[in-house]
Amino acid sequence: MRILVTGASGCVGHYISETLIQNTDYELFLCVRNPAKLQVDTNARPGIHVITADMMEIEKQAELLKTIEVAVLTAAGWGGQEAFDINYTKTHALFDLLDPQVCQQVIYFSTQSVLDRQNKLLPEAGKIGTDYIVSKYQCLDKLTRERNASNSAKSIASKITTVFPTLVFGGDATKPYSYLSADLPTISKYAGLLQWFSADGSFHFIHGKDIAEVVRHLITHPEIADKFDRRIVLGNQLVQADAGIKEICAYFGKKSLFQIPLSIGLTNFFIKLFKIQMAEWDRFCLNYRHFSATNPVSPATFGLPTYAPTITDIFRTRGLTSTAK
Repeated sequence: MRILVTGASGCVGHYISETLIQNTDYELFLCVRNPAKLQVDTNARPGIHVITADMMEIEKQAELLKTIEVAVLTAAGWGGQEAFDINYTKTHALFDLLDPQVCQQVIYFSTQSVLDRQNKLLPEAGKIGTDYIVSKYQCLDKLTRERNASNSAKSIASKITTVFPTLVFGGDATKPYSYLSADLPTISKYAGLLQWFSADGSFHFIHGKDIAEVVRHLITHPEIADKFDRRIVLGNQLVQADAGIKEICAYFGKKSLFQIPLSIGLTNFFIKLFKIQMAEWDRFCLNYRHFSATNPVSPATFGLPTYAPTITDIFRTRGLTSTAK
């Protein structure tokens, strides 16, 4: 089987490339803009190809794309016009370049930020989100309309499984850190302050290694995608913000006898007091608070070992030592 991975040099792309190299014998085409950033062992076995390619010029890969049987699309633009060019225009151009008679499955990476709590499109994401979020919203909206309009089970739209990562952690000495994992050492320094506050909210999270395990499982068991109507939120079970704060504090040996509730009113007071500038999307997130999803998926969903199922695991796998006694 011929598998394409775009964005292979990113955090999640590294984990996916690594697990496909180590745990499959598929022929892999790892697409990167800068091969020097790719730190997986591409000489580990035969059948691994590094393709220097830019999503902005994806049409140059037309001949290769016609031969691809599974496409895993993690490449993304993060801001400005590039976000719209890559996440919307060029992503759909890539879809069109795949051959529906050859390609068996597309695993396309979106973000949970574009979904509401019932896994439906969140209108605010398309109106006031960041450039990254708005572009992902527009891409999914078009993809949904194309899939609904398609009468052919052999169309590319019918073969696309969209995955929606929740809060992503990951990275190590041989892989770039996600932006959340990069900040964990700083968060650990404020455990003594965090212990005095509680918050109303909830969220899901997942480690890049667990994302890769789910992707590998979807590739080897393509029938699973239909059971989720080809929309899969990637995340561990829901974490209440209060419980998350307590777990972080406990990991670093902090425990308070009382906590001050961080209500919306108190938060707004601090925002005004310190003259904090907030974008409209940030304000929406502050009020929305509960970023829950319906039927989140992790390796445990399929009876597979999960690398980092808890907040404690996230700090531990980041290499931050617990100071709890």
